[in-house]
Amino acid sequence: MKKARLSATVAAIMAGSAFAGSALANEVNIYSARHYDSDEILYKAFTEETGIEVNVLEGDSDQLMERMQREGIASPADVMLTVDAGRLWRAEQDGLFQSVDSDVLNERLPESMRHPDGLWFGFSQRARVIFYNRENFDPSQISTYEDLADPQFEGQVCIRSSNNIYNQSLLASMIEHHGEEGAEEWAQGVVNNMARDPEGGDTDQILGVASGECDLAVANHYYYVRLLHSDDDADREAARKVGMIFPNQEDRGTHVNVGGAGLVANAQNAENGIRFLEFLASDEAQEVMADRNYEFPVVEGIKKNPVLESWGDFDKDSINISILGENNPEAIRIFDRVGWR
Repeated sequence: MKKARLSATVAAIMAGSAFAGSALANEVNIYSARHYDSDEILYKAFTEETGIEVNVLEGDSDQLMERMQREGIASPADVMLTVDAGRLWRAEQDGLFQSVDSDVLNERLPESMRHPDGLWFGFSQRARVIFYNRENFDPSQISTYEDLADPQFEGQVCIRSSNNIYNQSLLASMIEHHGEEGAEEWAQGVVNNMARDPEGGDTDQILGVASGECDLAVANHYYYVRLLHSDDDADREAARKVGMIFPNQEDRGTHVNVGGAGLVANAQNAENGIRFLEFLASDEAQEVMADRNYEFPVVEGIKKNPVLESWGDFDKDSINISILGENNPEAIRIFDRVGWR
């Protein structure tokens, strides 16, 4: 399998195509903001199954989108892969995707994981969950995202900054369920309950709970699994001090976001690009993403990583993921108004 492995920063200053010198008749060119070993397995499996060579340019999502806009109709990109509906929506707004009408994707993927116009699709799910300190906190006190804004938890919540796309999408879901006024009231309540100014990534929030700096935190589920599987004894010990709650199981279900992809508007290998998207919905690809990167599959009945299997089933919010992008601008404005740094 042939790959072009360049950082977007380096690629941005290079003249010409990211895949210059690549003139295969049977190839697909992927711009990817995902940086997981599991994706290497997917590319290899796709080539073995179809004979289509995979070329990959990896980089930051915003840098890749900027590059594609600059390249215009000359862009070699056929498929763009990234994480979070907010980023997929931004690519959509920039006109970087074209509509795909695939019987395979329509049949395999739940409606909530498909853009209404087929501009992009979710292929893996990430649950944004609540973590608590097993020693200092009674988990029966909290069961919903809304509870995080309860004044009783003043000074107890660790959460990332407002410029984090995961939090923007969480707030976007709150806008959908509670309206702008209700979402702003919730965001203000969370700000009031913060144990510290927002800092660090999702792992740092979980470690803050383990250390006792805060009793509650919000993070994506797979960061916790990574700590459980860490080679570092301290990480594994920290994970054992933390419990996890899937919020809102009595009503709408837990907020989930996606790793997703779309066919690029100017794809030169559109047919191969669609075949790659369809491959991502296959049992084989779904199992790889679920097992190797600890993500939840979007296709029903797929075997998950043993840790995820041990958690059992949980109810997920069924709103269409495109709504998370549509509500993103208002979410950012709300964050600004309530002083969520």
